[in-house]
Amino acid sequence: MTEMDELIAILDSLHSNVDWENESALIDSGLLDSFDIIALVSELNSAFGVEIGLEHLEPENFNTVGAMVNLLRALGAVI
Repeated sequence: MTEMDELIAILDSLHSNVDWENESALIDSGLLDSFDIIALVSELNSAFGVEIGLEHLEPENFNTVGAMVNLLRALGAVI
């Protein structure tokens, strides 16, 4: 499983009916709510060995899979 597959699997565990790779407003459209973000951050920290802090909890970091990948890379994850 690639890192991108792992990210999609984590997102699927939250909501399996979302087209993660093509959705462009995950936060803005309400597909991910605050409870989802808490669970997602915990999973991403564990899976990718990063520390997503409060300063990173901005909608633009979680509105798309691409934005999440960019955040993970900026925090040192190899993805």
